[in-house]
Amino acid sequence: MCAARRTTSTRLTRLAAKASPYHSGVTLYEARDNFDLEVQARLGQSSAAETPGPSDSRRGARSTAKKSKPATRQQPGVKPELLEEGDGADHDASPQKPKPQRKSKQKAVAQRLETPHPTPANWADAYAAIKAMRARIVAPVDTMGCDQAQFRGTRAQGEFFGFGWFHINQRFATLVSLMLSSQTKDEVTDAAVAKLRTALGGALSVQAVLDADEAVISEAIAKVGFWRRKTQYIKQTAQRLHDAFDADVPKTVEELCSLPGVGPKMAFLTLQVAWHLNVGIGVDVHVHRITNRLGWHVRPTKNPEETRVNLESWLPKDLHGEINHLLVGFGQTICLPIGPKCGDCTLSAAGLCPSAQSAKTRTKTSKTAVRTGFGSPKEEDVQEGSGPKMEIKMEMERPRDRENMESGLVKEEV
Repeated sequence: MCAARRTTSTRLTRLAAKASPYHSGVTLYEARDNFDLEVQARLGQSSAAETPGPSDSRRGARSTAKKSKPATRQQPGVKPELLEEGDGADHDASPQKPKPQRKSKQKAVAQRLETPHPTPANWADAYAAIKAMRARIVAPVDTMGCDQAQFRGTRAQGEFFGFGWFHINQRFATLVSLMLSSQTKDEVTDAAVAKLRTALGGALSVQAVLDADEAVISEAIAKVGFWRRKTQYIKQTAQRLHDAFDADVPKTVEELCSLPGVGPKMAFLTLQVAWHLNVGIGVDVHVHRITNRLGWHVRPTKNPEETRVNLESWLPKDLHGEINHLLVGFGQTICLPIGPKCGDCTLSAAGLCPSAQSAKTRTKTSKTAVRTGFGSPKEEDVQEGSGPKMEIKMEMERPRDRENMESGLVKEEV
């Protein structure tokens, strides 16, 4: 068998060698006329003479598979597991390959702390004081927050009562309101939701968004921040709700965060308002700013998610659902981002806020001009409150002045 392998492995060439008739050390080569016939004869003899062993069969199978299957270039940025079954030679034969659907990127939701954050001292007193102040204040979030969006809609034609499409639309309106609220004041968001509902025919529903053109949605929400991107998010979210969730708002944080333009804060608030589920704290810029000003974190937190996991580790769970609404209104009216009204805040007087700013007192100086003669007056700085500004003129009577006055050259003022 070894001899047969050596025979078959001998390479055939199209040139025939023969010795030169002129010199014994020279070999001449000329083309073979019957090269193809010799190759066929050689192959026929080798196949009849040898029987391939197990290792040769495997080697041949591998080489045959490599030759039969054309090489396919993997598309850049596409993971192999995203390619559907059948994406092989049939797709390569066509000039245009359909792009595989991209899976929606799952947003990471921070988990709970392994070691709970220390409970801040006097947090309960500060919380009660804020709650008392909020009871006397009507903030924008109280009348134009996401919880109010669900009550602005009307039952459109074709919707049935009870726990039907009307309540599904209410949940969808809450979600859309939260999607529009990022980087936007509540007054602008509330107006945009109302205008969008009117543009869609009176009902803010998944189907109405799918049927509407992007231009109609963009025009309705043009006053909110990043309105172009939010237009795409609303359209994509409506499509995903229609395809994956029976046109309703999902009931888990993970499913909500899989929607375009929806993050953890929106997910927690949606579950609280739309489904009455208390599964976490919705932390926005107000909650993040105020809790850091109050010193409720051992080290200042860098982002809302870090703030959330800290708060959830020590704040009683029955307060998780109300703290967002409480602190947002407090931040909109008193604890402002720039120029907080510490003079109107009872936390300052009670010493419960380490970031309280005391009113700056400025001492002004006034000048009193004292004339001691005919020269320029001498100015002396005196502290404010020492008395009104006074100008004293002291003139010494001279004999020549008396003579001029008597002669009528100088008129005496009465």
